[in-house]
Amino acid sequence: MSTEAPAKPSSTPAKTSSGYDVARPHGICSISGKPILPDAKFMAALRETAVAFERLDISLDCWDNFDRQNVIAFWKTTMPHAEAKKKLFVDDEVLANLFERLADTTEPAKLNFRFVLGLILMRKRILIYDNTLRDESVNPSREIWIVRLKGRDAQLEMLNPHLTEEQVQDVSKQLGEILNEEL
Repeated sequence: MSTEAPAKPSSTPAKTSSGYDVARPHGICSISGKPILPDAKFMAALRETAVAFERLDISLDCWDNFDRQNVIAFWKTTMPHAEAKKKLFVDDEVLANLFERLADTTEPAKLNFRFVLGLILMRKRILIYDNTLRDESVNPSREIWIVRLKGRDAQLEMLNPHLTEEQVQDVSKQLGEILNEEL
């Protein structure tokens, strides 16, 4: 799997990950501690902590009183059956917003996470690659990909952290656990 800049135009991004270990839903409300039964609607939230992203599952009854401080994304979903095949529970808009909210991050694990998320958005044709910038005088191997979200003119920068195949697989697995899908 390649993490090289795509040839323009392209839709062949690789998958990457963050270095964060986030659990899948376990059927328990993070606030009340009560079970969330299969087929029940609930809110899933992704909270940023000092060391990681944390996934929280909150029953709808507790959502209004939930402290959303440091929450960078949330979505309404349905608790799957234990034997059910995994599927994506997050819509494309949530993924695009998460990508934008991580634009100012400088932590290596979060940069890796954002890069992989960007590649996934490219694969989904939501994020469009425009070109690559390099500053040969500062660091010849540093690549900044210039991208934009579909339907928008504003350009965004995405650092290519030059992940190894192992790092790509690790981040993909962790991102899949956050989003509750095998990527």
